[in-house]
Amino acid sequence: MKKKISELPWNEKFQHRKNHQIKHIDKKFSDIPENSDILIATPKIFDDYIRKIPVGTSVDLKKVRQDLAKNYKVDHTCPVTTGLFVRIVAEATYEKIQKGLSIEEATPFWRVISPKAPIAKKLSFGTEFLEKMRNDEGIL
Repeated sequence: MKKKISELPWNEKFQHRKNHQIKHIDKKFSDIPENSDILIATPKIFDDYIRKIPVGTSVDLKKVRQDLAKNYKVDHTCPVTTGLFVRIVAEATYEKIQKGLSIEEATPFWRVISPKAPIAKKLSFGTEFLEKMRNDEGIL
């Protein structure tokens, strides 16, 4: 019997969505106005973006969404899937760190997730790791 996505380990969830999508929405959605083209990214797209953020730098999710929308030549990036996929990146990376991946090789998700952000409260490993990594890099 095939497992539901919610039952998969984080690293399998990371691999699950292979291709991004561009959708046109006719009605206002979240902070996106009507008649907009939106990017439904993938965890890999967020992972690639996050890996390019320099040490000691923090980028909020709103800026991530704006940058990706610009890169994909659309109006906006979906806020709902952004939260889901950034969490998948964080959880999958943390799983790898727990299995021995070095911090230097890890996707530095702490550069886009503030310990005070709503997404941080959903992380299975809490906010202490985020706080430590941000403190180590001098991110306030």
